[in-house]
Amino acid sequence: MTTRDFQKKSTFQIFLSYFKPHRKLFFLDMFCALMIALTDLAFPYVSRMAMYDLLPGKEYKTFFTVMVIVFLAFTLRAVFSYVVCYWGHTFGILVEADIREDLFRHMQELSFGYFDRNRTGQLMSRLTGDLFEITELAHHGPEDLFISLVTIVGALVVLFTIEWRLALVVAILIPVFLVVVWQRRRGMSSASRAVKQKTAVINADIESGLSGMRTAKAFANEDAELEKFERSNESFKSSKKQFHKEMGLFNAVMEFFLCILSAAVIAVGGWLIMKDQMNYVDLITFSLYITTFITPIRKLSSFAEMFANGFAGLQRFADLMRTEPDLRDAPDARDLGRVAGRVDVEHVSFAYREGVAVLHDVDLHVKAGETIAVVGPSGGGKSTLCQLIPRFYDVTSGAIRIDGQDVREVTQESLHRNIGVVQQDVFLFADSVFENIRYGRPDATEEEVISAAKQAEIYDDIMEMPDGFDSYVGERGTMLSGGQKQRISIARIFLKNPPVLILDEATSALDSVTEAKIQETFDQLAKGRTTFIIAHRLSTVRNADRILVIRDGEIEEQGSHEELMGRDGAYAALYRTQNLSNG
Repeated sequence: MTTRDFQKKSTFQIFLSYFKPHRKLFFLDMFCALMIALTDLAFPYVSRMAMYDLLPGKEYKTFFTVMVIVFLAFTLRAVFSYVVCYWGHTFGILVEADIREDLFRHMQELSFGYFDRNRTGQLMSRLTGDLFEITELAHHGPEDLFISLVTIVGALVVLFTIEWRLALVVAILIPVFLVVVWQRRRGMSSASRAVKQKTAVINADIESGLSGMRTAKAFANEDAELEKFERSNESFKSSKKQFHKEMGLFNAVMEFFLCILSAAVIAVGGWLIMKDQMNYVDLITFSLYITTFITPIRKLSSFAEMFANGFAGLQRFADLMRTEPDLRDAPDARDLGRVAGRVDVEHVSFAYREGVAVLHDVDLHVKAGETIAVVGPSGGGKSTLCQLIPRFYDVTSGAIRIDGQDVREVTQESLHRNIGVVQQDVFLFADSVFENIRYGRPDATEEEVISAAKQAEIYDDIMEMPDGFDSYVGERGTMLSGGQKQRISIARIFLKNPPVLILDEATSALDSVTEAKIQETFDQLAKGRTTFIIAHRLSTVRNADRILVIRDGEIEEQGSHEELMGRDGAYAALYRTQNLSNG
């Protein structure tokens, strides 16, 4: 389903839509549940028949034949129970897997802005804890509700054929109980949503605390981190206590009802026996049926708790799936194809938040194959400008075109296929060196990966690692040095071989010798390609065809190194400052 489909459908309709692909398993589960309920209903009735007719009439052969049939029926019931447990849970797992896949795919469609606003731990909570609750509801919910209703309704029908007055007492008490259960469910549902929100917060705090553990230790701030964790943990405990308070009230009501139901049957049944309007066999049969009520009533109680938890998770899932991505392909978006690399930035302005502009009327025209260096003070808008080219964000006004095509009118996939980005903040996956490099082009051969590693000046380092290209890099590349991580990310781009390159402080983590070597390779790679180099070290951009100085979201000046030095403006001042500090 699309985002619009999720917006149009109710939460319950969304839930049922995941049953359809696995409806055969669902109906098998329901059929076995029905057989279990019918078996439970038949046993008290068979017992009554035996006590009324077979035993008083000394029809022992028929009695034991019936008992053998009962044993066979309970054997089949055990088989049905196995099917319900195994295949029912399999059905729930399949539903959960489908929901998780849709959720993860939708998260991939969401724009950078969404992840800027939401914490990773909270999103992880939706992919794990919430989905577990939804799975339990998908499997046990319909099954428990179905078994309970069949057993209760079936038992009432039988009881009315035995003694309608006593059955009427039971029939009056059960609806009262169900109304109370429904009322208590509301409180549990509200408390469950609060627990899920607090769980998401504490998961986010844990993820943040573990990711920043090295920083916390480096600053000796373990106590401060523990204090932050304890605050969120206390909030979680409070919400959990409220949920268990609601659950305790619910269970107390249920236990009270079960006791009152049994007591009412004995009291009214005893009164009818005293008036010779009922016999002991019928009262025993009633008691057996009341016993059969206990399991479905407990299932209803579990269903209420399950529904509260599962539906709260389902609502959070639906809310996320209804979230529109900030950036979408246009309905008539076309494939960009392989581009030459001409880039036109036409009077572009941009703001992350309304009223807080980062770029102001930037106008820039880059020929295919030209190398553009973007320099200037931090916060001036250098990285923002380069993030607009691959359409990580949409311009507020103006347009960006590649080979004359507006980036908003082509598919994002084809756009990103033509642009390679080496970011300042390197991210490596918890996998081997080989797979991290091949991420640049998943269908690359081993020889191509090795060639990319050599171009990025990382090959020798890899061969010195314990397992060579199969060496594990650790979580976020923690087992590698900063320079090694940066060079592996550069190797990805060599492998991808795009016509447009964006190097966002790509050599910032490298030593001077390695940086010089890679700079030579970058110069070779940039030939015939459009390259944007964001740099603070001006010595690395002297050979660029054009240098832009961006300050306060505007292009302050532009030209070659020699031209800008000759003007003795902002660039020359920055260059002299760096040379003085280096000296």
